[in-house]
Amino acid sequence: MDVHKTIPVVSIVGESDTGKTTLIEKIIPELTRRGYQVATIKHDVHGFEMDREGKDSWRHKQAGASTTVLSSPWRVAVVTDVEKDHDIAELRDMYIRSVDIILTEGFKKNRHPKIEVFRSDLKYDIISRGDENLIGVVGDKPPDVNVPCFDRNDVRGIVDLIENSFLR
Repeated sequence: MDVHKTIPVVSIVGESDTGKTTLIEKIIPELTRRGYQVATIKHDVHGFEMDREGKDSWRHKQAGASTTVLSSPWRVAVVTDVEKDHDIAELRDMYIRSVDIILTEGFKKNRHPKIEVFRSDLKYDIISRGDENLIGVVGDKPPDVNVPCFDRNDVRGIVDLIENSFLR
């Protein structure tokens, strides 16, 4: 992959409990089966704690370290304090390298291409109605929209859309 090429981003959006994480869990293996390297960014407006109380890295942060790097032979994680809620492009540029595509979850109001997950039983309209970045809707009984609509089990169709739009 050309390191100077901007990594494409596709956001999986939707109301709570529509199945965004489950969809991402289905998309990733299909993309990797097709030979692509995938990164994900999950946004949580409520914040999160990766470390558990009492673990060494938690103790380092409690002692005042602004950044803690956890390293093992299999993975690296960085926990760092930030001054603001970073947007997707900033996170991509700061932390992600050597992948073909980034899938995001939880960034409802971003300017990247979006696939919305929809469940009719939740009685919500889609949140991306009128959004020029909406490229597809996944779910049961999709609302009237001018983008392709997919059943949540049509993973190959969804990945075909992503591949044909951003990876070829």
